[in-house]
Amino acid sequence: MPDCTLCDLPTGADPVTAPAVEGEFCCRGCLTVYRELGDVELSADEETDATPEYPAAAEMAYLDVAGMHCTTCEVYLEGVGEETEGVYDADASYAAGALRVAYDPEAHDEDDLATHFSRFGYEAGTDAGGRTRGPSVGRLLVGGFLGMMAMVWYAVFLYPTYLGLAQPVRLGRFDGLYLLAQLWVFATVILLYTGAPILRGALVAVRTRRPNVDLLVALAAVAAYVYSTAVMVMGGREVYFDVTIVIVLAVSVGTYYEERIKERAAGLLADLTALQVADARLVDGGTVPVEAVDPGEELLVKPGERIPVDGTVVDGSAAVDEALVTGESIPERVAPGDSVDGGTVVTDAPITVAAGPDTTSTLDRIVELLWDIQSTKPGAQRLADRLATVFVPLVLLLAGAAAAWFLLAGAPANEALLIGLGVLVVSCPCALGLATPLAVAAGVTAAADRGVVVTTPALFEDGASVDTVVLDKTGTLSDADMQIVGVHAPDVDPEDVRRRAAAVESLSSHPIAAAIADAVDADPADVEQFESHDRGVTGVVEGDEIAVGHPDFVAGAGHELPEELADQVEAAAEGGSVPVAVGWRGRVRGLLEVGDRPRPGWKPVVTALAEDHRVVVLSGDTEAATARYAAHPGVDEVYAGVPPEGKAATVRRLAETERVAMVGDGSNDAPALAAADVGVALESGTQLASDAADAIVVGDDLGAVPDVFAVAGGTRRRIRGNLAWAFLYNAVAIPLAVAGVINPLFAAVAMATSSLLVVTNSARSIAGTKPTERGSDTDGAAAEEGPEGVTGAVRPT
Repeated sequence: MPDCTLCDLPTGADPVTAPAVEGEFCCRGCLTVYRELGDVELSADEETDATPEYPAAAEMAYLDVAGMHCTTCEVYLEGVGEETEGVYDADASYAAGALRVAYDPEAHDEDDLATHFSRFGYEAGTDAGGRTRGPSVGRLLVGGFLGMMAMVWYAVFLYPTYLGLAQPVRLGRFDGLYLLAQLWVFATVILLYTGAPILRGALVAVRTRRPNVDLLVALAAVAAYVYSTAVMVMGGREVYFDVTIVIVLAVSVGTYYEERIKERAAGLLADLTALQVADARLVDGGTVPVEAVDPGEELLVKPGERIPVDGTVVDGSAAVDEALVTGESIPERVAPGDSVDGGTVVTDAPITVAAGPDTTSTLDRIVELLWDIQSTKPGAQRLADRLATVFVPLVLLLAGAAAAWFLLAGAPANEALLIGLGVLVVSCPCALGLATPLAVAAGVTAAADRGVVVTTPALFEDGASVDTVVLDKTGTLSDADMQIVGVHAPDVDPEDVRRRAAAVESLSSHPIAAAIADAVDADPADVEQFESHDRGVTGVVEGDEIAVGHPDFVAGAGHELPEELADQVEAAAEGGSVPVAVGWRGRVRGLLEVGDRPRPGWKPVVTALAEDHRVVVLSGDTEAATARYAAHPGVDEVYAGVPPEGKAATVRRLAETERVAMVGDGSNDAPALAAADVGVALESGTQLASDAADAIVVGDDLGAVPDVFAVAGGTRRRIRGNLAWAFLYNAVAIPLAVAGVINPLFAAVAMATSSLLVVTNSARSIAGTKPTERGSDTDGAAAEEGPEGVTGAVRPT
């Protein structure tokens, strides 16, 4: 069976084609996207990133890993996988904070795998909850308290001596040793406890032979500590424990800030795998693991259960909720011969499904797609680590060369060592390490003031330069929940139509029935002789036999459909709604339109976005359901009927030539949100979509979406300003330290001063990000988006 040219889904026995378009497609939406955007060659990275081959019995596990904070961690954890018996492949992602492991299920289970990777300070598990990333609050509190005590001793006793000032208190031999011993204890605890994550990162860098920022920080802190300890033991007084303390605390605070931001999105893959089906029910009543299902094997799926794998219905008829996989707001009724996607939910009746030839699930493919996108997403940390591979060896070379030069020039050994130490200390990238996380913190605060939660610093790297904003329809531009959006009752009271329909539908489990029943407070006890049929339901209410369902079903039940309501049936279908007929006493008395309603205020939001961006609407719904959005003058393109893999493929193709932001809310939007340069999710959507996004709009306020890009622009300018100062500081300070102009004490002061300037600059409010004025449609959402063309009395739903 061929795969879709756009999204690689199976096309089925009857692929969608067009004369002017090369390739075969799984749906009309993928064909439309391919026709508009064409084929795009893979980048070099994508061409070489082939998926490894595993044995057929291999299973895939996604482990959340605490303690990853650079790309060096990826190399180490992948090396652990290579050394572990029964592990075929391990792929670590610092960006996702997770590990994908292909393993032999006979040799390991997921918990067992987690123990193999939980070593050397890393903590792996199948759930992100409860694990600490980066320095913990306890480490920072202990370090901060002891650091304050140590700096008091320095300020009162040691700094005046070092600076040649009169010593306030003259210390005797015992007093001086007692003071230095306290400082040694304080510095030891701070270095080994608070700075443990830094030391571990440095050791990982050494073991993997990949220098990183942690290595340079650890070298500076340890060198100052070892030198000071040696001076203290030999009876000296000029110690630099303060350098160790300042370095460890400054870097730990910056790391803590950054990790708290990242932690918001830590559980994504765990949420995805929780939705996957582990077992399949055979028609004879037994169950087997999904991976043991053979092609063509018949599986029984009961109402409320997810279909385990892609396949074909061989017995039964039911409405299938495809919202998770396709984004369709209206359930699709399937019958024998129809294909179904693994991961979709059977709602109202049992069906028997024959497993497809690949025995895979569409949801499984979403998991894989989302991992591939997120784990390869570049970020500022990756750039910093690449620079560190050059910067760290260069600083070590300069420090060693400076010490050797002064030693050969006749300087005392301790003076030469101090010059080398000064180079290490002054080049310690505290300002560089704080530049991004502190500016990001200011951006996070500014975003929160505007009703936006930032989940990753990547938002501020890319959000300011977005060219195209892609808007999902269902749940974003429209309400996700189905509801009555129109009532047509030419001869009777519309409220009577709704009340009678709700009473009968309250006994049905169909999603459309739930939408009708929820609209009116109806008592199921009022219904007698209830019966459920393939396309509708019947029951006796107040002595009248009521038929509710598809117009053809109601007409077939003996109720005449008036011509004026027949026109409304056609109009409802063309508008993307589901027409539900309600009949009694031989005549269809009313028509209910069920669908999703556009969000109030969507028009001014699109208008605001269109001022600086190209706007594209992307939906799994039909062209009819997206027609009203295509008519908006600010919308440049509308792609309808696109499956989740197609959404991600569409975004990636757009991103080949422009910077793209995706705004969505559903689980099916998660791959597209992750594939975009910037992903924005609505809080009212699924957890899956929120975890895949760079920002979450809270309070269900679509009007906050334009503010996301305004805040991103202001924050990026702040980050660049901080980084410019940090690099300028290193460009000036390192040559001075190499020349021996500044000693470790002044190097530490300079380092702290540069960090203070970065902190001060970051503390300023983000300018130029006035919240977007919240507006509503000029003609009123209810006026335009309410029931149109209603005959007879109309009441708001």
